[in-house]
This record gives sequence, structure tokens and C-alpha cells, in this order.
Amino acid sequence: MIDATTGHVALSFMDGSSGYNQIRMALADEELTAFRTPKGIYCYKVMPFGLKNAGDTYQRAMQGIFDDMLHKNIECYVDDLVVKSKKRGDHLYDLRKVFESLRRYQLKMNPSKCAFGVTSEKFLRFIVRQQGIEIEQAKINAILRMPEPRNIHELKSLQGKLAYLRRFISNLAGRCQPFSRLMKKDVPFEWDEACDKVFKSIKSYLMKPPVLVAPVRPLILYVVAQERSVGILLAQKNDEGKDNALYYLSRTMTPNELKYSPIEKLYLALIFAIQKLKHYFQSHSIHLVSKANPLKYVMTKPVLSDRLARWYLQLHQFEITYVPQKAIKGQVLPDFLADHPMPAEWELSNDLPDENVIVIEITPPWKMYFDGASHKEGAGAGVVFVTSEGEVLPYSFTLT
Repeated sequence: MIDATTGHVALSFMDGSSGYNQIRMALADEELTAFRTPKGIYCYKVMPFGLKNAGDTYQRAMQGIFDDMLHKNIECYVDDLVVKSKKRGDHLYDLRKVFESLRRYQLKMNPSKCAFGVTSEKFLRFIVRQQGIEIEQAKINAILRMPEPRNIHELKSLQGKLAYLRRFISNLAGRCQPFSRLMKKDVPFEWDEACDKVFKSIKSYLMKPPVLVAPVRPLILYVVAQERSVGILLAQKNDEGKDNALYYLSRTMTPNELKYSPIEKLYLALIFAIQKLKHYFQSHSIHLVSKANPLKYVMTKPVLSDRLARWYLQLHQFEITYVPQKAIKGQVLPDFLADHPMPAEWELSNDLPDENVIVIEITPPWKMYFDGASHKEGAGAGVVFVTSEGEVLPYSFTLT
């Protein structure tokens, strides 16, 4: 939703005036909101704040009211409404359509929280403008003005603020590795030189934070696996053929993941990207960029370990194409790799882990037919295998 708001010349931001209270309660449900006072028992005629399904109900109402305009010239998140126009001359027309719908359904906006015909404004805690998405300066200043943490509570406060900005910070998990030791239980809090260096480097990075653009073209996914963390950068080419950053991701590895081979760590980074950025993978083709050629090798090799085979099934549902690093131009890639240094002795080879292949028997391929169905009682699927000798092996199962 934030991505969809960028790239527009004219923007108008509106906020509902006590939005929940503008939704009428169903007559049969009014008594369910009853509450006792010294002067008697009362109930709500309009939807109060605090009901479990209030947010969903309000969002559903907004989607019904603006159904023909949603994701075209407006974006709506609960009571936050954004009217967007590619051309400034169209903005008054778009606003008129929105006001007509508001008047038709008698919805009121809070004038003190509205901004009309602007080029940038705060939306869902970030600053959106035609050029892209930016961090609110107040959030940056909150970190820049922080003194070095003196105890575990102040360190957690710092990490909470950084987590809010993680989409903008390259290799955040790798940068914060020295903090991990202090977060362990029963470890005395000692702010050493390594922690101080990380703290200062993060402040220096935030002095010139990146502007993230919205996806409109085939996306480029940079994947890096270090010894203790993985890093991801989602980017796209601009009109000049250079890369613009869309999203940064990183995380540290668990104790079990630290035992993975380099190729598995690389795959772990890719799976992590799919899990966190699945909506991008579903709606765009992805060009996968990595220094390690074995990534392309694994995606085409017929013999895989159990773990790599499971991960490959997750990758197979998306349109992912491998692209060599040398084919990428621009400064985004060098900057990203500089934030993810890889030890010189940490080599990636074409040898797959846990693969002790004594002999490979080449047999004629089988055919597989698959179908599924669902109804009000449940869902199920059926699979039919036809061997090279013509033998039919049917299987069926229910989905719970």
C-alpha cells in the first residue's frame, strides 16, 4: 500500500473524524455493547472503539464505498485515506469523486488532519512522495540523539527503533552482531569498542538514509550469505538503467543454521526473502543476482539434499531467473556487497552438502497427473503416476 502511493505528482491525505463512531451498529447487536453507569444501563448505537472486529468492519465499509477507485486513484487503510494522481490536472476530478462518495454515505473527515494537493506527506509512519519512500526525520533524530546504551533496557530500546527502520538499512542483522552477545541471559552488560563502532556506523548510515522506490518493472534480488547472517536487497532499474533500492532485509542465523554449508546458507537467504517479500514475488518476475554460480547449478541439478529439495519446491512456484553479477551496472550492488563482506577463505563450490551419490541410474521418466477440488465439507487432491511401463498408480488425500 505504501509502495502504491509513491510515483504520483499530486497527493491528498485525509483522516476519518472518529471513524468507528460513524458506523451504525446492527439493531440486534446494540444490547451486546451495554455498560452500566450510576445513572443506568446504556448501549452504543454506533460502533465504539475497542470491539474486536471494529477495525475489520470499518475497513470492509471503506472497501465497499470506494470499490471502483481503490488501488487506482485512492489507497485506504482503516480511516487513513490517500487520493493520488499521476497528473496534477486530474487531481481535482479525483477529489470530487471521493467527496461525492463521502457525501453519499455521510462520512466525515477531520479537517485538522487533512492535506490537499501536496507532493509528500506522512502515511502509515513513512514519508511518501513521487520519488519514493523515506524515513520520517523525527525517527532518525531519535536514534542520532541517543547516547550509548548503559544497560540491557536501553539496548533493547535502540534495537526496537532500528527494527522499525530495518527496511532502509542494509545488512542490519550483520551490523548488529556485537549487540547479540549482550542480549544473552546472565551475560554482564559491557559496552566494548566493537559495540561502540557499530553504534557509530549506524548513526553515520542514517545521516544519509536511502530513498526506496516502488516496484514497477522486473525486480532484481541480490542475495548474500555471510558466516553468521544473511542479507537481501530488492531493487529495480530506473530509466537510466541503474538500480534503485526497494527493500533491505537481513537476519542472523540460528545455531543450527550456522552449521549449514555455504550453498545452503545462500539458499536460506533466498527462502527468507520469499517468506518476507512474497507479495513482490507473486506480482513480479525476479532476476536473482549472486556471486555464487552454484545457485544456478543447484536450481538445475536433479540430485539434491532433503533440505535443498524442500526449498527448491518453494522457489519453483515463482518466476525467478538467475543473472550473473557482472551483468549488473550501477552503484547499488557495490554498496550492498561492501555492507556484506565475505571472508576470502569462505569458498562456494559446486559440491552439494550431504550428498553421497554412489551411482546414478538413469531410468525413463514417469508421468504425473494432479488435480484438486474443494466444497463446503472440505478439500482434497488426487495424484496419478504412470510409470514408464504403463503401470498406473493412483493416490488421493484430504486436506485438513
